[in-house]
Amino acid sequence: MNKKILLFAPVTFDLAETTRMIEIARGIRNHPAASQVFDIQFISNGGDLEHLIEEEGFHLQRLEPRFTPEKIEFFGKVDKGEVFAPALSQQEMVALIDNEIAYLRKLKPVAVVTGSYMTIPITCRVLHIPLVWVIQSTWLPEFFAQGAGMTDGIQFEPLKKLADWFVLLFINFWIRYGFLNPVNRAARHYHVEGYRSIFDYWKGDITLVAEPAEFTGVSLPPGYFYTGPLIARQDFPVPEEIQTLPHDLPVIYFAMGSSGTPKIMANIVESFAGKPYRVIAPIKQHLAKVPGVKIPPNVIVTDWLPAHLVNPMADLSLIHGGIGTVMTAAISGKPVVGIGMQPEQVANLACLVRKGIAIRVPKSRRPGSKVQAAIYKMLNDEDAKRKAMEFSKVVSHWDGPKMAAEMLYEKF
Repeated sequence: MNKKILLFAPVTFDLAETTRMIEIARGIRNHPAASQVFDIQFISNGGDLEHLIEEEGFHLQRLEPRFTPEKIEFFGKVDKGEVFAPALSQQEMVALIDNEIAYLRKLKPVAVVTGSYMTIPITCRVLHIPLVWVIQSTWLPEFFAQGAGMTDGIQFEPLKKLADWFVLLFINFWIRYGFLNPVNRAARHYHVEGYRSIFDYWKGDITLVAEPAEFTGVSLPPGYFYTGPLIARQDFPVPEEIQTLPHDLPVIYFAMGSSGTPKIMANIVESFAGKPYRVIAPIKQHLAKVPGVKIPPNVIVTDWLPAHLVNPMADLSLIHGGIGTVMTAAISGKPVVGIGMQPEQVANLACLVRKGIAIRVPKSRRPGSKVQAAIYKMLNDEDAKRKAMEFSKVVSHWDGPKMAAEMLYEKF
């Protein structure tokens, strides 16, 4: 029997996005029934993580036009609010969608799975192909309406409600200008229905929420399903110096995924000078963009590490709040200090703060001193350590890749 093609469309310059898609694909490959039904394939327009897909043995089609390193860097600045501009022009979107349409017409996938591939929802509408979004509950309107975690420190309820409204208004304006307006112009170009809001855009024929239900407690609308965590489990090498790292001092795991801001990370690294901690920091690619950064002797800077193996070695996680780093820290049962680079990450960190297992430090150009104060506080907070271990047991009960595979098998 001919297998059904299930197409994955990750943004392959985002580590969490790419590894989430790989984890679902692995789940399908390991599922006795789904593996007999689906032929798994991937597409990408560029990014330095494409090799991870091929190393897993999955077919990857590289589509044109390709994103240059400069364009990818620009996407990151838009995402973090460092540049206020549309990520893609209408002309760029049309060029991308034209090539997607041509390729998908020949491929005839039964569905497309994505997590933030900007143009593929339009392509799916043009070709009437079912779309599967993989999101987190902090993208849902129920969470945004509560201030998206940004207003949690306001105790006076009337003032908090006003602040919540302004946050929602600002985020909607920011996303509409930099993202949704170009998408809707492209939709009009292809004579398909556009999107009323970003929440409408993030809705698939089915929508998988890559976290345990206990993370935010948000009730999901029809067609949305919690899968549990979909964290990176790549077989990156662990350097000998980390395998033999002494535990005579507290160990900090400092991970910022692929979306951290290099200059902020450099400031944090330098703030560890003379501190009574050992630091594992898989941020080498980021620091390479900051000339003259001074790495203290108690900080080990590396390339990507298998976070699911290294994070449990630490006493505390210092992260940017991407859902992958948040879930990995939660599974490891370690308290967290977080500094979000963009609103989604702030929201994710807020969920851990609400559980009493994290401190969130506001993003700034030089947050090092505040980060160090938060680390000291969390390392001496026995209640936070206990709550982190308790939440770890909750999260560990979920098998994200297996649940995602079962849902896709049942639907398609």
